[in-house]
Amino acid sequence: MAFEPPPRLVRALGETAPVGDDWLEKLPETAREAVALCGVTVERVQVPGGRSSLVLLVRRADGTPAVLKLAPRRARPGSERAALAHWGGLGAVQLLDGDTPEGVLLLERLHPDVSVRSLPESKALLEAAGTLRRLWVEPPAGHSFETVAERTGRQAEAMRAGAAADPGVAALVDAALAAREELLAAPPEQRLLHGTFRQSKVLAGDRMPWLAVGPDPVVGESAFDLARLVRDRVEDLIAQPSGAATTRRRVKRLAESLEVDQERLRGWTLFRAVESGVRAHRVGRERDAELLLEFATWL
Repeated sequence: MAFEPPPRLVRALGETAPVGDDWLEKLPETAREAVALCGVTVERVQVPGGRSSLVLLVRRADGTPAVLKLAPRRARPGSERAALAHWGGLGAVQLLDGDTPEGVLLLERLHPDVSVRSLPESKALLEAAGTLRRLWVEPPAGHSFETVAERTGRQAEAMRAGAAADPGVAALVDAALAAREELLAAPPEQRLLHGTFRQSKVLAGDRMPWLAVGPDPVVGESAFDLARLVRDRVEDLIAQPSGAATTRRRVKRLAESLEVDQERLRGWTLFRAVESGVRAHRVGRERDAELLLEFATWL
């Protein structure tokens, strides 16, 4: 069968691909090789799929449903593999084979069309937060995961460049960078974090009701991970007359439910919203940038 990448994947990778990158061009051939090597039968390509990988719904030789995921090196699939192996299926999708080639993951099949986002907002936040709590474990000894300081350090450089190019966002960028410096000065703990957690990253499963997928793992404090969940459904928040008050209540509720310091959660939410907004502006997603930066002003 044809392994054409879904439009969302093509669009997302097009925003981040370095000059000369040919991963998408080689993807159909790579997919055929991975299918043959893993001995699986393909049912279909998952659409719309993810923004950093091709997801194939497959069956193993014994008929067991599974997922074959192919990702470029810049998406850090090796780090994802290591995190899934460390979690061992507790709170996250199960890794079925740890010996697949670089950039290829064979995973437990969940229900790809049913995410926590399909639930009413209050219930979705509750279920998502409960799933996230299970992922916050001690990282393995001698790990090579990126740290929050390292990841946000790279992001900070890009934010400064964005502020220089667009003085209109300079005040928000300065506030976000100041929050980062203060937060990194005395982190309360070091945990293995999902890294890109949000409601759409929590899918329905058979082994457990809800399981996380698609981590870009990082080691740092829990508040960094929770910060992305605060702004879920940001478009709905912006549309509400009481959006700012709702956001502040959400910060308080999530912090209390997961025993995270409220001010640290607010600070990381500010940093991550501004970083995402500046990045969206840089790649031409102006509507996303506008929403995120307005949201950041409420913090």
